[in-house]
Amino acid sequence: MGTIKLAIDRKSILSLGKLLKLVVLSAMFLLLVSNIALAESRHSHASRKHLHHHDEVNMPGLRGENASAEESSDLAVLFRNFESLSREVENLPNGIKTVTRSSNSKVMEVLVRHSVGMIGRVEQKDDPKIFIQSPTLNAFFLHGDQIDSEIEITDEGLVIVQTSNNPGMVKALQVHAAEVSAMVDRGMAAVHEMMMKQQRGH
Repeated sequence: MGTIKLAIDRKSILSLGKLLKLVVLSAMFLLLVSNIALAESRHSHASRKHLHHHDEVNMPGLRGENASAEESSDLAVLFRNFESLSREVENLPNGIKTVTRSSNSKVMEVLVRHSVGMIGRVEQKDDPKIFIQSPTLNAFFLHGDQIDSEIEITDEGLVIVQTSNNPGMVKALQVHAAEVSAMVDRGMAAVHEMMMKQQRGH
């Protein structure tokens, strides 16, 4: 069997050594960059997860520039227990009739307190300016004197009838009633959906 002899001079060996060293250094650099990118990706994911968890637990969006701590706390109770709520809405020619209830007696107490308090604010044109507040409510706090409200607690639940002689206010009442029903059905997810729609609208 024949043999093949390679004749490699000293300069070629040195050049080959430098080339191998360069390849190794390049591979180490690429590995380092890859590890840094992976670490940053994991950190970013963890941060987003933490932020989402933080929002859902503490619900900072329920605070307001002109809202009391109790009002924000009541809102948090309602959102955390939205599955205990149920609601029917009837659109009237001049407004709305809503019947809302909770299977949890403590949540029902909060529901009544929140509803009575907010209707009182509307009558006084005293906007709590809740951070996640629907823009629909702006008209209520500007023209609260154009809305007549009746509140009654019956065996059916909390019954509220709100009417107005202003067609624009009637429309706003009906739009907001639908927004509240969405929150009763889906909780904070409904708020996120409404905020996304508002952002797309701008």
